[in-house]
Amino acid sequence: MSSRHAIVPRGLNATRSPLSQGRFGRMFRKLTPATFGVNDADNVANLSALADKMVGKFDAPKDGPDAEESGIPALYTYFGQFVDHDITFDPVSSLTRQQDPDGLADFRTPSFDLDNVYGRGPNDQPYMYDGNKFRLGETLSGAGVPDANDLPRFKGRALIGDPRNDENSIVSQFQALMLRFHNRMVDDNDSLSFEDVQQRVRFHYQYVVLNDFLPRIVHASVLDELKTAGRYDRSKLAHYHWKTYPFMPVEFSVAAYRLGHSMIRPGYRLNDADNMLLQIFPDPNNPDQNALTGFRAMGPGRAIDWGRFIDLDTRAYGVEDDDTNPENKRRLQFAYRIDASLVDPLRKLPPEVASNPASLALRNLERGWRLGLPSGQAVARAMNVTPLADDQIVIGKAVDEPGPDDPQTKIASIANGVFAGNCPLWTYILAEARQFQTTVAIPATGAPAAGINTPQLGPVGGRIVAEVFLGMLFGDNSSVLSLDPQWTPVTGPGFALKDLVAYALGQGDPLH
Repeated sequence: MSSRHAIVPRGLNATRSPLSQGRFGRMFRKLTPATFGVNDADNVANLSALADKMVGKFDAPKDGPDAEESGIPALYTYFGQFVDHDITFDPVSSLTRQQDPDGLADFRTPSFDLDNVYGRGPNDQPYMYDGNKFRLGETLSGAGVPDANDLPRFKGRALIGDPRNDENSIVSQFQALMLRFHNRMVDDNDSLSFEDVQQRVRFHYQYVVLNDFLPRIVHASVLDELKTAGRYDRSKLAHYHWKTYPFMPVEFSVAAYRLGHSMIRPGYRLNDADNMLLQIFPDPNNPDQNALTGFRAMGPGRAIDWGRFIDLDTRAYGVEDDDTNPENKRRLQFAYRIDASLVDPLRKLPPEVASNPASLALRNLERGWRLGLPSGQAVARAMNVTPLADDQIVIGKAVDEPGPDDPQTKIASIANGVFAGNCPLWTYILAEARQFQTTVAIPATGAPAAGINTPQLGPVGGRIVAEVFLGMLFGDNSSVLSLDPQWTPVTGPGFALKDLVAYALGQGDPLH
């Protein structure tokens, strides 16, 4: 890669104002906002009824295979969260009042520039750096984990580009991996400037977003429509357009990209220790201070064995409903399916995450209504897509064989039919994924030979996510799609999230 590709870190570039390029806006400005009642109280009551149906019954974390699992390794859930923190940041938004999306300011630059990692750079935030490298935190311990670091901290608070990347133990430790990824890139390219190394890190990250993450969550039929001769084509963006700089569409940030909430498991195993199978949030009825909640120094023994989150190696698939099987304890965990169902720990968010204890489902639904999102059916018609029939919008787990503990509720039966033909956009997008399932081969021994049915975002949700991702990259003059659209890592075109993790851990060939 030549030096002509060198760039200045975003936060240091005085010619571009992050605030001016960070406006929220709409993709579908002409559509009427969806309402679900005659007044505010009715709207909230009806959305609450829907939210209640969108949260499953309590299931404790377990080690073995699970019918709700997709074919997507669990790390992709938190990589998606990491990406969200890279491209969006709205510190002043409130659910307590009606807001105009055009008046919201996104203080995170809407581009894949890793400013959640780099912050404002070593000149402006020298406490994050040691020369051209990042400072790392304390060494972490964990059964069977030989090499791990916490984030650098001061009085427990992480010293990182975006404090949200410390909100749970998984995204926190992934942030630490990204610091190590950069540091190894410095070691492998010791003649390059900080800016050139930074750009190489960004290119590898953007390559993973485009060629690994997007195909995991968006159905291939949707992505194919955005390509010409197998490559993404800017002229194919039909719905996401901007005048000067890409903006953050509320249809994306408040609806389509909240797909990850349905992928969260009730808990995760971090490593071999018996006490490291942890709930994602504490149980409000039986508080567990050892849950995965973040914003504090990593506790003893919590280092992550990344082979449990991404297929760094090949492990046994495990045996369902067999708590004594030793293979279950070391297995690769998978994200839950993208569907209109969230796990019970998300029914009441802990105070570390939100001051309002309402369920995550209700927060999402109420935010979409207050920001004036149109219905899913209206967006589908605007995209020239035949809307889902009400019978196809099923609230519940998209398991292959629903049992008595897996209720399947049709949208029109909720709140006296107020959602018939009028489904909130976020719920619609999750339900649409159920109609666009792909069979995914599982990278584990003993896995089902036929693979695992895996819902993916369809022609409404997938198109919104893909167009915004591509638009942000095409609209960024420093991105891989703008500077070198045929670029591939030196290790080959198959470079994926597992390779990024392995490199950060010191495995594999150098990257130049």
